[in-house]
Amino acid sequence: MTQPSSPRPAARTVRCPACGGPSLFAPENRFRPFCSERCKLHDLGAWASESFRVEAQESDGAEVPLDGGGP
Repeated sequence: MTQPSSPRPAARTVRCPACGGPSLFAPENRFRPFCSERCKLHDLGAWASESFRVEAQESDGAEVPLDGGGP
């Protein structure tokens, strides 16, 4: 006996992070969360050209070694 397949939840429409237009947030949209390949590539280019940056906090000058600094 097979179980009936449950209906898929309704796909949400979200705002495209690049252009602000509507974007289907569902597996059918291979560019999600972007609305198109153009917007996806535009965002990738912005990251590649370092247009997006993460602010660093000022330090007191004491650096912590990446290996934990233990003996």
